[in-house]
Amino acid sequence: MAWADKYPAERLVEYDPDWPHRYAQLERALRTLLGPDWDIEHVGSTSVPGLAAKPVIDLAMRLPATGTIDGAREVLAEAGWSAPVLVGDHWAAFLPSSGRRRAIGHLFTAEQWPESHLRLFAAWLREHDEDRRRYEELKRGLVARGIWSGDYTDAKSEYVRQIVNRARAARGLTELDHPL
Repeated sequence: MAWADKYPAERLVEYDPDWPHRYAQLERALRTLLGPDWDIEHVGSTSVPGLAAKPVIDLAMRLPATGTIDGAREVLAEAGWSAPVLVGDHWAAFLPSSGRRRAIGHLFTAEQWPESHLRLFAAWLREHDEDRRRYEELKRGLVARGIWSGDYTDAKSEYVRQIVNRARAARGLTELDHPL
């Protein structure tokens, strides 16, 4: 299945007020499987009220201090999630629905959790309307020009890094100089 075929046909859709409810359903199911030692958060564009997004729910998931990717792999597989794959600085598992992704679980270690760029970015956009508006304009412009798949993600990375660095500075963290 090609990259674009893994996602719903709609590249970007208007914010759906049902996305927090869909996240909550996924979180409840994961908590039943993973247990109380995991932290789980709604991240990504679907977690930002008013922001157009791919209709795929992103979850940040913190492994317990003693947890391993192998242990997570087994539990997630029982619930229909894909085996985690390395994506940049963390692991991701995918929940397909009718052959298309409906959720992505981003797995972080306890050490990575406080500085996770996905968490920092989403939190910043929820609090800063102008940055949220600019990000949506960037996304819409890319889709309008036919830029999708990995090229879409790459084309957003510099803006994402700038926002993550603002969020890091606000928390007293050092700036990142590498692409996200």
